[in-house]
Amino acid sequence: MAISTADFKNGKAILIDGKPCVIIEFQHVKPGKGGAFVRTKIRDIRTGRVNDLTFRSGEKFDEIRMDTKEMQFLYSDGDGFYFMDTNDYNQVSLPAEAVGDAAKWLKENDVASLQYAGDELVGVEPPMFVELEVVETEPGFKGDTVQGGNKPATLETGAVVQVPMFVNNGDVLKIDTRDGRYITRV
Repeated sequence: MAISTADFKNGKAILIDGKPCVIIEFQHVKPGKGGAFVRTKIRDIRTGRVNDLTFRSGEKFDEIRMDTKEMQFLYSDGDGFYFMDTNDYNQVSLPAEAVGDAAKWLKENDVASLQYAGDELVGVEPPMFVELEVVETEPGFKGDTVQGGNKPATLETGAVVQVPMFVNNGDVLKIDTRDGRYITRV
């Protein structure tokens, strides 16, 4: 199915010169002189390379069907991440590059969304909110309050987030994985 530049959305998969690509971000530009155009930042699914491309407004591309599969994260052995389909118990191994930044939010037994463009893995989306334990942070001091500022804390998955001064080692925190923001203590 062909789509126009007017139908672009972040995360949409399209074919560009026979290569499957995912739109990371785009911007419609209408200059004072000349025709409108679209600036895009795309990622080649096969190589992972990110390119900045410009297209004329109204240009057509073939769309690639996107599928999402919910899978349970089992474990990581350093080289790969292992997921299991909870419906048929099939296991999938993914290299660390395919998981990307989602790795710092994945904890054993969490359910993640694996996104496919056709038959090729595009990315891994962790749950929107995760509960992780603080393994290392500087101690808070008497008089520190909620408005007293922030400090870095290392979580059990290795992620580092900014937390309020009253958070201590061993606390379990709710984190928003979209921007890595502290929400609350659990």
